[in-house]
Amino acid sequence: MIEDISVVKLKQRMDANEQLNLLDVREGFEFEEFNLNGLLIPLAELPGRLSEIEDWKEQEVIVYCRSGRRSATAQAFLLKNGFTNVRNLLGGVLDWQSEFSQS
Repeated sequence: MIEDISVVKLKQRMDANEQLNLLDVREGFEFEEFNLNGLLIPLAELPGRLSEIEDWKEQEVIVYCRSGRRSATAQAFLLKNGFTNVRNLLGGVLDWQSEFSQS
């Protein structure tokens, strides 16, 4: 079973400058408000845009959304379509912002 990833672990990996395949499945307006520099493919568009991430099939893909629900749906979809290592960002951008935003 593929383990999901916490925001703390993802931030550690980003801070270490790891090459990551980040997939943001939120809507464009959400991406404009705040993003983690992932590739934006809204969940509704994912089935028609799989070719854009074909190169990621055998690599780790970290998928995220606002809270983790849409990304869990995207994770299941990608796994059914031949992707082998898809991890959901637990709590999504909401958890990221609550963990790392400066007050």
